[in-house]
Amino acid sequence: MSTIRLLVLGSVRGHGRAHGYQVRSDLEYWGAHEWSNAKPGSIYHALKQMAKQGVLLAHEVAPSTAGGPPRTEYELTEAGREEYFRLLREALSSYDQKLDALSAALGFMVDLPRAEVLALLRDRLDRLARWRGSVTEYYLAGAEPQRYGHIGEIMKMWVHSSDAGAEWTRGLIGRLEGGAYVFAGEGDSPIPPLPETLRG
Repeated sequence: MSTIRLLVLGSVRGHGRAHGYQVRSDLEYWGAHEWSNAKPGSIYHALKQMAKQGVLLAHEVAPSTAGGPPRTEYELTEAGREEYFRLLREALSSYDQKLDALSAALGFMVDLPRAEVLALLRDRLDRLARWRGSVTEYYLAGAEPQRYGHIGEIMKMWVHSSDAGAEWTRGLIGRLEGGAYVFAGEGDSPIPPLPETLRG
């Protein structure tokens, strides 16, 4: 999946209508430029591409007071809304997403109902368990790990990664079951996801 698409769509959706600088500021505030490919050039490119694809609707507004060219503001189309929620659900449930995709999804998970997020995370746990089983079955089919020499370290790394991912997912499920955070349909979040200077 494209993490930059999820990040940009989520940011635009959060504003209702946003220009490129607002999206860039949101993602820099999150530190997304450190853990994803959300660099200024890729953000502006994604906005323009998604507008061409009909996922975003572009509006030209008045030139900036500093005398620059007219700003373009973007808002999600219905196709953009569907794409956003598809990417979000996929990133929360998949076991094989890169960490940047999962990180982006965590930032937007409260846009879904709590029960749905819990179901997606439990699905992620099931997928991790099946994947772990397939890895160990392949490597250990009647043989000791030592048989593979240093290549066996590959299996150990993937099994460790799977176990760590499952442990973290179970912890998050427990926190959400315990009432952590405010999800869609539960009221307004007491902690805004962006500083006031970046909202609106």
